[in-house]
Amino acid sequence: MPLSGRRVLVTRALQQAGKLSDGLQALGMEPVEVPVLEIRPPDSYDPLDAALRKLEPVKFSQVFDWLILTSANTVLTVAARCKLLEVDFAEIKALKVAAVGSATAEAARKVGFRVTVVPDSYHSEGLVAALGSSVLGKRVLLARAKVARDVIPDALTAVGALMTVVDAYQTALPDGSRESLVEALRAGVDVATFTSSSSVRNLAEVAREAGIAFPLAGVAAVSIGPVTSATLREQGWEPAGEARPSDIPGLIAAVERVIKGIGNRE
Repeated sequence: MPLSGRRVLVTRALQQAGKLSDGLQALGMEPVEVPVLEIRPPDSYDPLDAALRKLEPVKFSQVFDWLILTSANTVLTVAARCKLLEVDFAEIKALKVAAVGSATAEAARKVGFRVTVVPDSYHSEGLVAALGSSVLGKRVLLARAKVARDVIPDALTAVGALMTVVDAYQTALPDGSRESLVEALRAGVDVATFTSSSSVRNLAEVAREAGIAFPLAGVAAVSIGPVTSATLREQGWEPAGEARPSDIPGLIAAVERVIKGIGNRE
């Protein structure tokens, strides 16, 4: 079996790695978790809380027409802050919600959001295309990670949206990632998976701190989508595979294709 025993580097945050690791393991591969991202609160919740209070239609006549959710992390944070602030978003009938991809939409629906728009392509550009002129003159709240591309706010502002952008969380390098990477590579890795541009940049930083050449020698890179692939190329690492669609099942399928290709060459 070409997949059996193949070691696959999983760089997701520890609390998010389960779905990817479980899927790889179900196919006979060995997931090697080296988290290079840690989800942390923003520097202050004040801007997010102030914006979320304005979702309350009774008190503020609903300041926002649209809420854009960019990740499952964003969903969980927004839902938790709304609960703390006693803002019942499930009762806000006029609020339209857009999610950047299927996993984000699934997380949003689980906590009670009525998701209006999910793009066919699960990245910022796809969401912008899906929203199009529907946000013209509309008040849009974008909740996202502290360090994020400005594709969505810039493009939607250009088509006439009235944007408010707030940080829901930030990412950082977790403690011990350098030692974990050294140990993983000592045992050998066949494929490295990347679910965001941050995971690429952070792994590069960890490798360089550990004195390990980057890209990782003899390791095939597989990305979750075109934006992450572009970041890999910026770092000098041509992806061997890319998820289609850009979600975790798509990433697992891409890893499977890459490893089968490696097996055929051997």
